[in-house]
Amino acid sequence: MKKVDLAAGVLVIVGALNWGLVAIAEFDLVAAIFGLDFGETNAAPRVVYGLVGLSGLWLAARASSLLSSSSRSQQVPA
Repeated sequence: MKKVDLAAGVLVIVGALNWGLVAIAEFDLVAAIFGLDFGETNAAPRVVYGLVGLSGLWLAARASSLLSSSSRSQQVPA
């Protein structure tokens, strides 16, 4: 599960950075990587956008267990 969580985290960060660039500079990095202009799309960016969306759902569903496991690992035994 840790590899899936890591991959989902990376994809969510990519999506967040892309949306930040869209908001600040009207630049779509994912579209640009595939040689498209802002607002253009084809199958390749749609796959990336879909994976980002699924990653967000995955992390939202796993959030409580991920947070509780990280807080357990930080506790100092008495």
